Amino acid sequence: MTTLIPSTDITQTHPQANKAKTDDSTKTDIATLLAEPAPVAWYRRPVVWTGVSIILLLVVGIWYWQASRAASALPSYTTQIVARGNLTLTVTANGTIQPTRSINIGSELSGTVLKVNVDVNDVIKKGQVLVKLDPSKLRDQVLRSQAALAAASAKVEQTGATIKEATASLDRFKEVARLSGGKVPSKSELDSGQATLDRAKADDASAHAGVNDAQAALSTDQINLSKSSISAPVNGVVLTRNVDPGNAVAASFQAVTLFTVAEDLTKLRLWVYVDEADVGAVKTGQEATFTVSAYPTRNFPARITRVGFGSTITDNVVTYLTYLDVDNTDLSLRPGMTATATISAAQRSDVLLVPNTALRFTPTSTQEQTAKKAVALSLLPSMPRSNTRKSAAASASTAAAKQVWIIPQDGSGIALAVAVTPGISDGRMTEITGGDLKAGMRVITDQKVSAK
Repeated sequence: MTTLIPSTDITQTHPQANKAKTDDSTKTDIATLLAEPAPVAWYRRPVVWTGVSIILLLVVGIWYWQASRAASALPSYTTQIVARGNLTLTVTANGTIQPTRSINIGSELSGTVLKVNVDVNDVIKKGQVLVKLDPSKLRDQVLRSQAALAAASAKVEQTGATIKEATASLDRFKEVARLSGGKVPSKSELDSGQATLDRAKADDASAHAGVNDAQAALSTDQINLSKSSISAPVNGVVLTRNVDPGNAVAASFQAVTLFTVAEDLTKLRLWVYVDEADVGAVKTGQEATFTVSAYPTRNFPARITRVGFGSTITDNVVTYLTYLDVDNTDLSLRPGMTATATISAAQRSDVLLVPNTALRFTPTSTQEQTAKKAVALSLLPSMPRSNTRKSAAASASTAAAKQVWIIPQDGSGIALAVAVTPGISDGRMTEITGGDLKAGMRVITDQKVSAK
């Protein structure tokens, strides 16, 4: 039979538990009445995480600032990859187009121009009369010379008769002396007769010389008369004309130029002046092209036929006159045109090429020198180091040896010098004929200025 225990008995058997419940209930009621929040754990408080975030941001900022400062301490370079290719050495020179052969036609005589038969651009033939001078005075001179020759010839006849007379007189004296046994005539008379004969022979010789002189004068006057008609010496084209009918020609000290004639305009010659720095690469037989202002988009071919040994100095610049033959079959070019010639002096195929800026570059950063010294000291800590650094090109075998600076592929970013032997250059790229440089290396062409 089950016995039921009253609830009052249970309460009495746990007095402390009941008291605790009463206290908790009382605190809860008081907290509820005061509206105070319940306490939160420290790791769930936002102030703590905000402080931690600020500290992390400061650490990251300090690290980034130090990394940027370290990066800015190292120099920054502009590089280019070394590759193989073709290279052509060209020499540029300016000059003018001239006829292969031009002739200045002038007058050896003074006089008045009677007639002009040709004009500029006319095609002339050899022997064609170009200009006629007034021949009146020249004809008179010929007549005067002819009269002088006739007088000289008469003088010769006169002296010949004198010689005959003196010879006959001397022979008569000699015959009388023979018949008289030398008694008559006297010796003085014989000597006088001999002297008379000698004088007659001398006069005869002088008369013959006078004839020769008169003949020479006549010939000269006849030649001058023929030169009053000025003829073309060769076939050609008249380039310039400096005379008109009625002009007075005065040839006192030198022949006056009346016409300039080009023998053949289908073959011209380009005269260019090559700078002394480039003349060593220019040789006879090299091909060239040139342009003129009249045809700016057309390249005319030419070939070098002569490189002068004599120099020309203009404004303290030494140049050498070089001839280039030009084919002008279509007559598009004209004498006197100004031309700019490009001479192909040398060609190289499949050679190692570097920019000219790489050959001229030298690092200037003190940080780079410090880094290189630190690396060297770490590798050889016990060996004394000299304050001077030997150039990498000092061991090159030729006097033309130079060096370039490269960025190695080890990621250090420190420039290293590599010895090279340069060859020809086109002004932008240079051929490398020897040294330690290889295709694929990155050569330094410039150094960037770091921002401070």
